[in-house]
Amino acid sequence: MNVHFIAIGGSAMHNLALALAHQGDTVTGSDDEIFEPSRSRLADAGILPSEFGWFPEKIHEGLDAIILGMHAREDNPELLKAKELGLNIYSYPEYLYQRTRSKKRAVIGGSHGKTTITSMVLHALNYNKVDHDYMVGALLDGFERSVLLKDETPIAVFEGDEYLSSPIDRRPKFHLYNPHVALISGIAWDHMNVFPTFDNYVEQFRIYVSKIEDGGVLIYNAEDEEVAKVAKTAREGIRVLPYHTPSYRIDDGKTFLKLEHGEIPIQVFGKHNLQNMEGARLVCAELGVSTAEFYEAMQHFRGASRRLEKMHEEDGYVVYRDFAHAPSKLRATTSAVKEMYPNRHLLACMELHTFSSLNKDFLHHYEGAMNAADTALVYFSPDVVAHKRLPEITIEDVSQAFGRNDLKVFTNAQEMQAFIESQEKANSVRLLMSSGNWGGATLF
Repeated sequence: MNVHFIAIGGSAMHNLALALAHQGDTVTGSDDEIFEPSRSRLADAGILPSEFGWFPEKIHEGLDAIILGMHAREDNPELLKAKELGLNIYSYPEYLYQRTRSKKRAVIGGSHGKTTITSMVLHALNYNKVDHDYMVGALLDGFERSVLLKDETPIAVFEGDEYLSSPIDRRPKFHLYNPHVALISGIAWDHMNVFPTFDNYVEQFRIYVSKIEDGGVLIYNAEDEEVAKVAKTAREGIRVLPYHTPSYRIDDGKTFLKLEHGEIPIQVFGKHNLQNMEGARLVCAELGVSTAEFYEAMQHFRGASRRLEKMHEEDGYVVYRDFAHAPSKLRATTSAVKEMYPNRHLLACMELHTFSSLNKDFLHHYEGAMNAADTALVYFSPDVVAHKRLPEITIEDVSQAFGRNDLKVFTNAQEMQAFIESQEKANSVRLLMSSGNWGGATLF
């Protein structure tokens, strides 16, 4: 196929471009700016645009597909030319569906945990040599890229994001995959810039359930009240499989999963990750991986990038980083680390970076989210708040929202870095939670 990407430089877009080029498709693309690591990876594959900008002359009738990235505007000159020529224009998720229409599709949805669950499923399939297509929002050990599409594979596993598909397709991405196997890990209001009320946000998951193919299965976290409500909306003929946190114990900083015939050590930890693993097990069972095969694989699973990822360890001192930014994610991740290291001082630091987290009307949802930490820090940049065109928030607003009198709030990245560097490392754990870059600070 001859495929052209409009806005090729994003993480998802450049990974799909690499996947198609790897399969032998002719791939071209445009963007007004491309940052690392996308730039180097596209260059290494020989598909980095020779010059940046938008060039309508690149769009011609010989193109089989146009794939439109999220940050391309509706008046993009290449998009307008593609419409004028009547070319096939796809959003990223729409194209994934088109390429896998004849395959058994498993989609992992949820406000939190979906990257980890998808990663667990992919690791188990890879470990057991089950050929598959996939798309996941993180780089994994043993995988060269985060997207793979092949003509001969019988199944496809996609991480199901609820964010919008493209500038001209305002449907959430996971509405377009039409899964045979669907999972929901949890529901906690996110993306309030797109979904203005909680019920509007939950409605997207009800629609997701309605998109399951006839005869399919819904796997859901029964310990999440909102998920359990959504699961009840599954139509007749859809199998509904709940999952719960499995039994486990922690001994000397190691987690052991309690199974029917004994215990096995695993490398991930925390109640939420044990829930994630149970959901992944049920998905894998639908894809032909037995329980025994799944657990053997899980003993070698070290987690996805930036999901409770151990960054550093030396005598009595360890550093983890996590993508957590929503209140439920903060609460789960902070509690998991404290449970793992109950006798060490836990310094937890998070960055308010997303639209929702920097919204003054949303801040109160963070109350108690970092209570498990011995020392809790929050950083935000007033410049980012202004860039997102949000009302100003103050240090006092943040302190009050989190509900901790001893919460330390920083708006200067260098001051935050200096404070963290002044803290005792011995017998301590540092947990860095952000979807941003800490204002350029180096925190370990």
